[in-house]
Amino acid sequence: MINRRIATPLAGILVGSSVLLVQPAAASPQASPAWPRAEKKPVAEGYGGAVSTVDLDASKVALGVLREGGNAMDAAVAAAATLGVTEPYSAGLAGGGFIVYYDARRKKVHTIDGRETAPKAMGPTSLEGIPFEEAVTSGLSAGVPGSVAQWELALRRFGTLSLRQALNPAIEVASKGFKVDQTFYDQTASNAARFKDFTSTAKLYLPGGAPPPVGSTFRNPELADTYRRLGRQGGEWLYGGGLGAEIVATVKKPPVTPGSTRNVRPGLMELGDLKAYRALERPPTKVTYKGMDVYGMAPPSSGGSTVGEALNILEALPKVGEHEYLEASRLSFADRGKYVGDIPGVPLKELLSDGFAKERACLIGERALASPAAPGNPDGTYGPCAPAPSAEATPSAPEGPETTHLVVTDRWGNVVAYNITIESTGGNGIVVPGRGFLLNNELTDFTFGPAPGDPNLPAPGKRPRSSMAPTIVLDDGRPLLALGSPGGSTIITTVLQILVNRWDLGMSLPEALAAPRATQRNTAQTQAEQAFIDRYGAELTARGHSLVLNPEIGAATAVEFLRHGKLQAVAEPTRRGGGSALVVSERR
Repeated sequence: MINRRIATPLAGILVGSSVLLVQPAAASPQASPAWPRAEKKPVAEGYGGAVSTVDLDASKVALGVLREGGNAMDAAVAAAATLGVTEPYSAGLAGGGFIVYYDARRKKVHTIDGRETAPKAMGPTSLEGIPFEEAVTSGLSAGVPGSVAQWELALRRFGTLSLRQALNPAIEVASKGFKVDQTFYDQTASNAARFKDFTSTAKLYLPGGAPPPVGSTFRNPELADTYRRLGRQGGEWLYGGGLGAEIVATVKKPPVTPGSTRNVRPGLMELGDLKAYRALERPPTKVTYKGMDVYGMAPPSSGGSTVGEALNILEALPKVGEHEYLEASRLSFADRGKYVGDIPGVPLKELLSDGFAKERACLIGERALASPAAPGNPDGTYGPCAPAPSAEATPSAPEGPETTHLVVTDRWGNVVAYNITIESTGGNGIVVPGRGFLLNNELTDFTFGPAPGDPNLPAPGKRPRSSMAPTIVLDDGRPLLALGSPGGSTIITTVLQILVNRWDLGMSLPEALAAPRATQRNTAQTQAEQAFIDRYGAELTARGHSLVLNPEIGAATAVEFLRHGKLQAVAEPTRRGGGSALVVSERR
């Protein structure tokens, strides 16, 4: 495998001593024999590469790239761009995300931060006093997009395709259309009231004044054209060029439908904010759990630190069950709120230290702790069992339940775990006129305040704290498991619970994903799915937990490396309509 891009009309990807011909402009799940004909299923086992996403079209695109000789990063970017077409309320080129990547040749884990940033004009009080729901649907909530810069950096560093080549399958899907399923219809319908308040959004997603019906074909020719131009002109078209100017104009003067009574606040973004944006490589977080190395995303994501701290706490306990899982999550969320954000001096090393974890684990007894639990003191000096601190807990900002996650591995053993998002379902609800994509509302992930000392208050150029937790697990230096999920702050608990299910409760990976979920984020009540309440409610209530219904938590995707080179790709069987797992070959 070599990391180089070939930009000829008939692209050749050099693999070993052979050349595989790729015709990206013609390739698509619908049009090219190279793209597999597959049915949507949640589990697939086989060899030569695997993919799991929430969407069949995106999974087929990724698998097609792998079969044509592309690597895991090529496939991940192509799938992410396709999700911007088929899952536009969760992902898109105006969003951002985090990539955790295992480089098989160098046997090293890397991460790429494509998180959105606040405009330079935004300060710590910019969101104060604004109702959350009003902030969501506004130009003010739109952060400087990071996805395109992230795609370019990821392909340049670890891919073999150009951005133009990686976008071609998504162009085909947007042009030819995809079948509207129940999830797409429901998400459109639940957003219809605000979509109709913007002329560009209503035109695209409410044709004839209503959501497109289930079973119909939805096409987005404007997005196809946007992707074509982006492929030709590159990220500079967005980061300071013509597309960037269109985004800024939309943020500053949203296309409100005449007669709408919605109070739509203008945003603060300028073209200079786009010019200044950079996707960043960062060192991953790392903890060791049961002899396995668990890698995640460092700040501004809190995913790696919070999952990692909770795992360390669990390892310090004499036994692990549902009660211990909830309590470890409660304590790690308390520390997340106090210490983690896009600020200098996050005590990451101490938050992930065994000494701090043992001190925190001492607080876990037979009964649930009161919430909010206070944060600990990760100062490097730890006693055998510190008393519960009396400091006040730091409140967390609300987070949208959406986002999407994908995992890909290739024939060489490279692995990508990738969370991509535009924040709330439908982002800020505003489609850039003529461009076919929604803007994000990522800045609502900041703490609105007033909250002196909060590490997640807005600031110029700052990245809002995220809960995205793409995770890769290595065993003896080799990939064992990659996973992640959407779900706002429930992402952290979903990833943690799947790991507990798999390694502590003895479930297979499909069982671990399908099992009923609960999420404890340092709140008085623990949200839980009905099946979890039915199974564990009486026992946990007797131990002081208060459970309240959350109909659906997370929508995970994962891949596990089985023995003798076999791969097991796993997606949700039912949540979010079920996901799509595919492998390159079912046989060697």
